[in-house]
Amino acid sequence: MVHIPDKTPPAYAHPARLILILALSPAIGLGIGRFAYSLVLPDMRDSLGWSYSAAGFMNTMNAIGYLAGALGAASFVRRAGLFAAAWIGAVICVISLAMCAATGNFTVLSLARFLAGAGAAISFVGGGALGATIAQSQPARASLLLSLFYTGPALGIVLSGLIAPFLLQALGPGSWWTVWAVLAAISALMTAVLMLNPIASAPLPAHASAIRIPLTPVLAYLVGYFCFGAGYIAYMTFMIAYVRDAGGSPLAQSAFWCLIGSGAFASPWVWRRLMARGASGMSTGILIGITMVGAVLPLLRHSPLMLVASALVFGNAFFAVVTSTTAFVRFNYPPDAWPKAIAVMTIAFSLGQTLGPIVTGAISDAMGSLGTALNISALTLAIGAIASAFQRKLPQPA
Repeated sequence: MVHIPDKTPPAYAHPARLILILALSPAIGLGIGRFAYSLVLPDMRDSLGWSYSAAGFMNTMNAIGYLAGALGAASFVRRAGLFAAAWIGAVICVISLAMCAATGNFTVLSLARFLAGAGAAISFVGGGALGATIAQSQPARASLLLSLFYTGPALGIVLSGLIAPFLLQALGPGSWWTVWAVLAAISALMTAVLMLNPIASAPLPAHASAIRIPLTPVLAYLVGYFCFGAGYIAYMTFMIAYVRDAGGSPLAQSAFWCLIGSGAFASPWVWRRLMARGASGMSTGILIGITMVGAVLPLLRHSPLMLVASALVFGNAFFAVVTSTTAFVRFNYPPDAWPKAIAVMTIAFSLGQTLGPIVTGAISDAMGSLGTALNISALTLAIGAIASAFQRKLPQPA
């Protein structure tokens, strides 16, 4: 079992405030850098003449960047430190957002999406490990404190949801690049706040990046997390297009996106007890199953009520899945292994989300609609929930 100190280290006298500052990194890398693409995508498709496959390829490039970042994250974190990884990853994401505002060239945009993914992964691994370290300083509140880190993407989602649809409406068709420019400026401001509030952490031992994480004992968990990555990304990539194609106004698109973020904000309090029992894969399996329910709801009946329920359920459970993965690592591995173990989980996740967008886009092009592809993504989530539920707590060394 991981040893948890009895006293709060002096550097973590105000752990909740520190974690909320740290949460700016996933707000930039995931909430804006990854997910805001869905809000801008319909105007980019119309203006640049993209197919669904081309649109999906952009998020596949983002996922490939995420995979590349995850593969190198543990080594980078050991050299740079946990906090440095969090802010350096955020800076990379800001650069990528600025690149998206500067060009309509498909190749350059693909590179920008790749950089956004790489920066988000580095920031996520470093920030997640530092968040887990801060959380363990207060064992009684560890699950809640750790969950606060994952409200960061919700902040990015809400900010982009309040900005993008209305900018696009006000400026008219072809104004997608302006949205990227505004989001880049906001992200730069948040990065500055993060950098100006450094968070101390003990240096990782030299052997940290060489620690082996055997895959066989966690194979069920990795398969489940892979399926989650493949299944959730179709929803987050194409649901705004789905809402718009069904006649949703900019206000409806903004409301839908902000409801996803609102659901995520409530996640730490809704799932805190489930997180405290996250030593096996059952907690993750339950949350992936609830995410699937959220993804299925608008496909059963296209109505405002179903869209509201879908956004709230999906947003609340989706971010809790990612939190539960870090909790699983914290319960089953010693602190020195956390960056490497989180990176391994992130690699499985990013492999799934690499395949998800391009496969979803290809199916949508072939079938002429998004409905079939979104149904397949929901089925993938169901498989992920079942696989994760088979994961047992790892045996602890004597």
